[in-house]
Amino acid sequence: MVRPIDDRLLILAAAAAAALLVALALQLIGGLPPCPFCIYQRYPYLVVILVCLLGWWLGRPRLTLALAALALLADAGLATYHVAIEQGWVGLPESCAAVGKATTIEELRRQIQAAPARCDQVGFTFLGLSLAAWNLLYAAGLTVLAVAMLLRRPSAAQQDRYPRAA
Repeated sequence: MVRPIDDRLLILAAAAAAALLVALALQLIGGLPPCPFCIYQRYPYLVVILVCLLGWWLGRPRLTLALAALALLADAGLATYHVAIEQGWVGLPESCAAVGKATTIEELRRQIQAAPARCDQVGFTFLGLSLAAWNLLYAAGLTVLAVAMLLRRPSAAQQDRYPRAA
């Protein structure tokens, strides 16, 4: 039996996919290398997509919205920490700093070329905000949207369309 697609789950999955597509476009087309924290901030969006698909398949939109909201809140938390690193409010984690000791100039050159982008350096701003700050606003907005969707009472038409949806 084909289940109807809950519009709320589709909206959240599409919004999470859009965030990932923008991040990949900035990386691959825009030439902006991601730092380790930029990569960490992508994982919650993957979780939201997978949870929304699983929630649709299982027919559990309310549980799915709650889990998606938690994943988005986690992403907002990661983005907040990343902004704090960029602003110098907290120290740079070891995962964002170069490690290893070079004994020759050639080893040093290889380490520099293989080093990830630094988490404390803003590589690009748009309207005065870093990409981490924009991700914070986006993830926080999606968190609020997911919670609002979760708390919204379904209309009579939706109850007919999604009978017994938990």
